[in-house]
Amino acid sequence: MRENLADTARELRESVRDVRGYEYAVINDQALFPFRYADRPKPLDCARLPSDASPTRRRLLQAHGPQPPEPLFDLGDDLTTEEYLKLHEVFEELGAATKLVCVFFTADVKSGIHVIHWGEAHLEPDRTFSWPHSEQLPVAPQPLE
Repeated sequence: MRENLADTARELRESVRDVRGYEYAVINDQALFPFRYADRPKPLDCARLPSDASPTRRRLLQAHGPQPPEPLFDLGDDLTTEEYLKLHEVFEELGAATKLVCVFFTADVKSGIHVIHWGEAHLEPDRTFSWPHSEQLPVAPQPLE
């Protein structure tokens, strides 16, 4: 999916940026982040980042995704770790102003895409997502063979 979005961006003469060897389509300072969250139909609120997800994926979501709601209390500089700060450091390849638009979907080889959503997804500490804004997109019917 990521490669397909990058190829489509090129066809439309939009930007494609390389982040750690992976190309992402960037349209109007919005990087498209595709993520298959299940191989069978499931509601969007069941989406969860795998525990073995790469640090790059985590950093993309935390640094370029929407800001979390106001915390209950401020951690302060003396309580934040270097690892925490690195997770929230934006990728220079994308630029500080670039925001992430998440394209979450369920799909399998036999049926193709079941459901697809896009919007702003905030990665929660338990690897689930909160969605300040999301929209379900229509899925094109599969052509008959």
